[in-house]
Amino acid sequence: MDRVDRKILAELQADGRLTLTDLAGRVGLSVSPCHRRVRELEQSGVIRGYCAVVDPAAVGLGFEALLFVTMRQEDRETLLAFEAAVAQIPNVLQAQRLFGDPDYLLRIVTADLSAYQRLEDDVLATLPGVQRLNSTLVMKNIVAERPLPA
Repeated sequence: MDRVDRKILAELQADGRLTLTDLAGRVGLSVSPCHRRVRELEQSGVIRGYCAVVDPAAVGLGFEALLFVTMRQEDRETLLAFEAAVAQIPNVLQAQRLFGDPDYLLRIVTADLSAYQRLEDDVLATLPGVQRLNSTLVMKNIVAERPLPA
């Protein structure tokens, strides 16, 4: 990966809808070599995909919580079952396994506190191996959807 590839990545992270012509102009290449580089970045998995960034509040999901999960059991089967179940919950935007205690951090959005309470009580608390859930409510997002450094 060279300086031009990094410029391509920076431009696409800022605006994934750029045309190849516009992208090529911004990174100082002609269209054909720019297209080849983008295709190589996609095929190698550096570029995993393209998406629209949606305002959660605009679609009725303005409540956000960070949920710390401590597991009762940490055997492979239980962890895999927990992770598979978490992956099926649409309100979980991000899930990370951590070193130490707690074991997991989940980023969750819902319509409001009542919807979050129902999700935690009816779904999250019943997941395989869960010992304890500890929620922190997000007051304000300071940095969100930041592109990776170029």
